[in-house]
Amino acid sequence: MTDQLVSNGATVSDTPPFEDTPRWRRRKDARPAEVLSAALGVFIAKGFAGARMEDIARAAGVTKGTVYLYFPSKQAVFEALVRETVMPRLDLAEALIGGHEGPVAPLLRKIIETLGVQVATTDLALVAKLVIGEAGNFPEIARFYRSEVIARGEALFGRIYRLGVLGGEFPDLPVEVATKLAIGPVLITALWRTTFAPIDDRPFDAVAVIRAHAAVLTAGLGALAGKDLP
Repeated sequence: MTDQLVSNGATVSDTPPFEDTPRWRRRKDARPAEVLSAALGVFIAKGFAGARMEDIARAAGVTKGTVYLYFPSKQAVFEALVRETVMPRLDLAEALIGGHEGPVAPLLRKIIETLGVQVATTDLALVAKLVIGEAGNFPEIARFYRSEVIARGEALFGRIYRLGVLGGEFPDLPVEVATKLAIGPVLITALWRTTFAPIDDRPFDAVAVIRAHAAVLTAGLGALAGKDLP
């Protein structure tokens, strides 16, 4: 029976696997991602406090019960959103470190540019803005973002920096200081793009800012290698 022709001239065995998958099942599998995509828009428009599960469901085109089927609370929606949008970028950066050989300064520059451009020019900037804007009223989302994203980013940059110090490429700064030198301007660029750039008549090139930051930081660290700093 697998050699029987179907109406388009292909055999049953030649039919792509997804053609045999019921439409409702494919739709069901896609729903968590659709809910998270809708949730980001709702969070940005209404804030974490103003967003309701009903709003997220409406934006996703599903019932509120469907949202609760995948996410038991608004906090759970936010946490899943962060994991889906941010974690894959950090995974990529860690893979770059694991496979790197040779001088560390080019690696640091590449990681800052890769992560920085992602943070400053994609929805990651909106997530960062949401966390900063709501941290005072909802410290739990700030704590989650700090532990899941910032801490992992600090560990990643700290790992690179230690390699640079051991190789004589970077000055022996405290790692917690060096990591903030790398991460801080990226967050500022993301906030500038989402907060001030929309109301500024002058164009804002976030990519150019990130690349300049990466170049200046790595060049400055290289120039200070082996020197005593205050």
